[in-house]
Amino acid sequence: MPTSTAPRIDRSPARSPAAPAATAAARRPSPPPPPPQTRWWQPTPARLGFLLAALLIAAGYNLPLAQLLSPERGAGYVLGIVGGSAMLLLLYYPLRKRFRSLAITGSVKTWFQIHMVLGVAGPLCILYHSNFSLGATNSNAALFAMLVVSASGIVGRYFYARIHCGLYGHRTNLGELQAAAAELREKVAGAAFVPELLSALEAAEKRIIVRGKTPLRVLLRPVTVGARTWFERLRLTRRAVAELRSTAARSRVVAERHEHFERAVRRYIARRLQATRQVAEFESYEKLFSLWHVLHLPLFFMLLIAGVVHVVAVHVY
Repeated sequence: MPTSTAPRIDRSPARSPAAPAATAAARRPSPPPPPPQTRWWQPTPARLGFLLAALLIAAGYNLPLAQLLSPERGAGYVLGIVGGSAMLLLLYYPLRKRFRSLAITGSVKTWFQIHMVLGVAGPLCILYHSNFSLGATNSNAALFAMLVVSASGIVGRYFYARIHCGLYGHRTNLGELQAAAAELREKVAGAAFVPELLSALEAAEKRIIVRGKTPLRVLLRPVTVGARTWFERLRLTRRAVAELRSTAARSRVVAERHEHFERAVRRYIARRLQATRQVAEFESYEKLFSLWHVLHLPLFFMLLIAGVVHVVAVHVY
């Protein structure tokens, strides 16, 4: 007698059309977290490098270099060649970014680090080459062009750090900053002992985030937002500390850990307002960085022309 088999019924849950998209989004790697914030007094490679450069500049300015080095021969002449070569090598970083065929020479990150070091070491060598003094017209033109380009590089580094996760990190975007600020709002920390602090913080953040749309206001936003953030932080900290002390007078639990809660509240206010400030300033720093790119490249080519004229004038005439 033939046996009939019942049809198999698929009892697995039905997949919605959005399931593959959700799975792909879940598997998509998240951007690397930003590096931990360091205080102004904590040493970093960049800070140590700038400190060393400042010490060398101070030493060179006060030493009698004219008696020790000659721009025309010996170590002084070698410093001029080394400094000029370092400044010329700065061109390789934008070439490495643009042409993938140069990947065999190193990563973009590596050449960016070299670019930063050469941008400081090259001008230092030139300053020692010139004995920190003025000379002929062509050498003065090359020296001032180099100083302008060096100052421009420092300004560009500042703008770069404001729109990237650290000096060598990936370029961030407004969505990441807003997500980080929203995540921070969920961490109440010691602010739970100051009932009105959270609502006061939200009101302060709205005042900080107010944006003007005119080009001038966008460019000046880092200054205005910085001042507004400083004022709101001072006002909220004073208010929160006063309320916390009032609560400590009524609660033995809060009184026993008053100093711990006060430090937590101060840090929480500072971190919340700093995250809001970064969101408010991001668009401005993007525009400033773009404008800096437009201005920096012509300045650098002016330096190259002045340097070539100086070298030709020294060796021909």
